[in-house]
Amino acid sequence: MESYLNDNFGEVKAKNSSEEALQRWRKLCWLVKNPKRRFRFTANLSKRFEVRAIQRSNQEKLRVAVLVSQAALQFIHGIAYKIPEDVKDAGFDICAEELGSIVEGHNKKKLKLHDGVDGIASKLATSVTDGISTSEQLLNKRRKIYGVNQFTESPAKGYWIYVWEALQDMTLMILAFCALVSLIVGITMEGWPKGAQDGLGIVASILLVVFVTATSDYKQSLQFKDLDKEKKKITVQVTRNGFRQKMSIYDLLPGDIVHLAIGDQVPADGLFVSGFSLLIDESSLTGESEPINVCLENPFLLSGTKVQDGSCKMLITTVGMRTQWGKLMATLSEGGDDETPLQVKLNGVATIIGKIGLFFAVITFAVLVQGLFSHKMQEGSHWSWSGDDALVILEYFAIAVTIVVVAVPEGLPLAVTLSLAFAMKKMMNDKALVRHLAACETMGSATNICSDKTGTLTTNHMTVVKVCICGQIKEGGVSIKSSAFSDGVPDFALKMLIESIFNNTGGDIVKNADKNIEILGTPTETALLEFGLLLGGDFQAARKASKLVKVEPFNSEKKRMGVVLELPGRHFRVHCKGASEIVLGACDKFINSEGEIVPLDRKTFNHLSTTIENFANEALRTLCLVYKDLGSEFPAESSIPFDGYTCIGIVGIKDPVRPGVKESVAICRSAGITVRMVTGDNINTAKAIARECGILTDGIAIEGPDFRMKNEAELHELIPKIQVMARSSPLDKHTLVRHLRTTFQEVVAVTGDGTNDAPALHEADIGLAMGISGTEVAKESADVIILDDNFSTIVTVAKWGRSVYINIQKFVQFQLTVNVVALVVNFSSACLTGEAPLTAVQLLWVNMIMDTLGALALATEPPNDELMKRAPVGRKGNFISNVMWRNIFGQSLYQFIVIWYLQTAGKVAFHLDGPDSDLILNTLIFNSFVFCQAFNEISSREMEKINVFEGILKNYVFVAVLSCTVIFQIIIVEYLGTYANTCPLSLEQWFASIVFGFLSMPIAAAVKLIPVGSS
Repeated sequence: MESYLNDNFGEVKAKNSSEEALQRWRKLCWLVKNPKRRFRFTANLSKRFEVRAIQRSNQEKLRVAVLVSQAALQFIHGIAYKIPEDVKDAGFDICAEELGSIVEGHNKKKLKLHDGVDGIASKLATSVTDGISTSEQLLNKRRKIYGVNQFTESPAKGYWIYVWEALQDMTLMILAFCALVSLIVGITMEGWPKGAQDGLGIVASILLVVFVTATSDYKQSLQFKDLDKEKKKITVQVTRNGFRQKMSIYDLLPGDIVHLAIGDQVPADGLFVSGFSLLIDESSLTGESEPINVCLENPFLLSGTKVQDGSCKMLITTVGMRTQWGKLMATLSEGGDDETPLQVKLNGVATIIGKIGLFFAVITFAVLVQGLFSHKMQEGSHWSWSGDDALVILEYFAIAVTIVVVAVPEGLPLAVTLSLAFAMKKMMNDKALVRHLAACETMGSATNICSDKTGTLTTNHMTVVKVCICGQIKEGGVSIKSSAFSDGVPDFALKMLIESIFNNTGGDIVKNADKNIEILGTPTETALLEFGLLLGGDFQAARKASKLVKVEPFNSEKKRMGVVLELPGRHFRVHCKGASEIVLGACDKFINSEGEIVPLDRKTFNHLSTTIENFANEALRTLCLVYKDLGSEFPAESSIPFDGYTCIGIVGIKDPVRPGVKESVAICRSAGITVRMVTGDNINTAKAIARECGILTDGIAIEGPDFRMKNEAELHELIPKIQVMARSSPLDKHTLVRHLRTTFQEVVAVTGDGTNDAPALHEADIGLAMGISGTEVAKESADVIILDDNFSTIVTVAKWGRSVYINIQKFVQFQLTVNVVALVVNFSSACLTGEAPLTAVQLLWVNMIMDTLGALALATEPPNDELMKRAPVGRKGNFISNVMWRNIFGQSLYQFIVIWYLQTAGKVAFHLDGPDSDLILNTLIFNSFVFCQAFNEISSREMEKINVFEGILKNYVFVAVLSCTVIFQIIIVEYLGTYANTCPLSLEQWFASIVFGFLSMPIAAAVKLIPVGSS
């Protein structure tokens, strides 16, 4: 079966599956009872084609708009813009439609007509420095005129829609038709109410199945809805009322001033106000991969595009459904998530077993009808057919249809969704937000984790604790006194240090709404700015003393950041900071202890290099701060030079290891998961932290540049030994992940937070983005977002992934056992005795036990610590393992023997005679069969362990489902006999049924002792 599944249903991958593969498996699943339900959690391919059509249309529109604008074909001179009355009354001078036509149409002529960006800001009643007023009355006016930044979503389905969809089941419809015919014929023949009992029994069973199914599906949909809300939580930095604050993108309004940095998503259409080196990736909107340079000459920013490089301040002009991104998102949200490999495989299992079940159902019906015909032939009444005979044939047909109901395990693929929805909800509480369903199950097979250092293995709460300045090493820390630090440090060196810290930064120091000082930026920037303030520096004064001419933001390729300042007297100076050994290599001068700029000789260079090494060995993150005077000329379009610098100093930043990381790494090791550290930091810092975490043991640490130089053969030998990669570029990370996945067939999870990590996150089997430090680009490329940036949370995700995988295996084992037994019992009985012991109503009840209720009980088992003591499944493991086949056949054989014994020797064993003996025996068979399933459900909690009761009381869902099954079984047998074809049993018969069921547990335990191969 496994090879058939791999050949026909194995093309769908956990991510990046081709649309041909997604379409192919759908075509193979032709035997589907309820397509609406079966394919509910699969991708809507038609909607995806629509999205691509919109992208192509956007690309064409933008191309035409730019050409038209460049050719200056829009002769607007002399045409005055008329302000609509309602806009004027609200206090604005431009309407939403006009704003939309300017930005979306890249219409420079219209922009000029409205006096440029400043004119638009004035007409929107906003300030490019202070933003809009936060008065609720004014905000409401703005919302009324321009709308809100939210996208139209398809309304959530109500409960009754799920009931209606559950009724779409083809087999249930046929059974409902059978019930209707049974009612008509029965009432005609025997009158009301006696003639209606069989029909009403089937109707009641159908309704019970429908309502239980609909309730389960509806609850799942609510869980997905909650997760969707979490996925859409995106915040940006906004200036309102003169104060900088974090705000949800859905609260933005036209007139807002938004601050964007590398990796951010443009939250709405707008105009560039100011910024540096801004490159925008418009591929999500237009499909065009070439980044666009946005500046004052081309100031148009479109919603949904990404900041690939640089930073800027933008003015929001158009929001929500008035933007092209809004229209695209409305369609994209209906495209759905890709189906997961397990869902597809289990659809395959359902199809195979469904075909077998259909074959057996047809044979069973033929055998039963032939038996009736033979009986009538013997009586000589084969030419006279009564209403009773019609009812008997109808009952046979209902049994055949119900065999299909039981045989097609429609619940298998849906159990995956149920288990994943349950796990995703629980993982959300454990600080992991799953963006793609498949990541949940793939994480259970993970064999490698490539983790960042900063913020994942460490706390990301950074402090400058040591500084090397003018050849002296000074202690830092939050308790530093300015006078103590500056003692012995020349004023010039201190002045340059403060100038460098406050100007060469991606952070900011602002006053928040409470008038308190707040430091914004990455943890590294925050640590430096905090250090600058502790030295007595004035951030605003330092910024006003010079003019920022050019910024090259930090990126993990260059490993440095640089700014060019224009000082009074038209003198230009460049400040640079970054990876210590790289930036120090660009220096040829330094500031000595006298405050003089002197050449950097070999002795001093070696002293500074040793200082960097010593800082790194103390697990400090090191940065080198340097500057260079450029003279009186610097063309803004030229790049910042990287040579001839003067070294100001080296700072050592402490970033402690997170509590619990060492233990989590040890858990991974015992679980057969290899943890590797991949960081952009200095190799000595990386090794010190890796040893502290327990990552670097008997393997090797390598630097990115050395790794890049290796050929394929060397990489093949080297990669299994690598435990730490330092000074790595995003390309190194991508190469490592690609080799692990393809050459070594590992299942790889990768963490990332920066924009440049997106390729590696995309390439990995599971991309894990950081929720706090991660950029929007990284989060969008990821499969799971680690909300607390903590490595221990990644281990929790792995544990839940394993739990999902094993829970689904348990459920499949349980359901296939019921399938096999129900099929064989009804088929063999029909062939040998001419009648089926389990009626349509009874089979529907069994179907519900094994399908919806079974999935609830077994697919929602919470994870335990034992899961992390077994080896991972990896890429090549069979889903339906030999262990499962052993358990299925062992349990099926026992149950079949029990039922066959009852059928052949039950009357003698229980001294049954009289007119009701057949009914009592069939009730006894039905009761024993159900109790066998109840006890088998308990045995299925563990596939290999003998003790199946461990932790059973902690799983409230399991206990509740089992209790309901037993209670309802008692009600069916004792009180609903008229409708379910049962009769009340004696205490002795009840005891026997329970004993038969209970004996399946020691049998299951004995079967588990039979050794089988692992694959």
